[in-house]
Amino acid sequence: MAKVAASSEFIGDDGIRQPGGEVHAWNPGQNQTVCGLALSRTRLRRFPHVGFDFRATDQITAEDEVRYICSRCVAATSRRGERSSWTRTSPRP
Repeated sequence: MAKVAASSEFIGDDGIRQPGGEVHAWNPGQNQTVCGLALSRTRLRRFPHVGFDFRATDQITAEDEVRYICSRCVAATSRRGERSSWTRTSPRP
């Protein structure tokens, strides 16, 4: 499962650091995000304790610490069969 790499961090109500700013998906053991950004060059911080569970339908509000969710990372981590626009009801023999 992909974890989070972010441009900034904040301390949550429970005292654990949480991602903020620009958020990307990252696979532990790799030196780049799922969308191909190098972690060292972009100065993204790793959050191995936070899973990347963002979807394309997520809304960011003014109260959120997360300001941007990478759409390429969302597309790469989403399952293809999650939302199918049509279903074949009578397939040919």
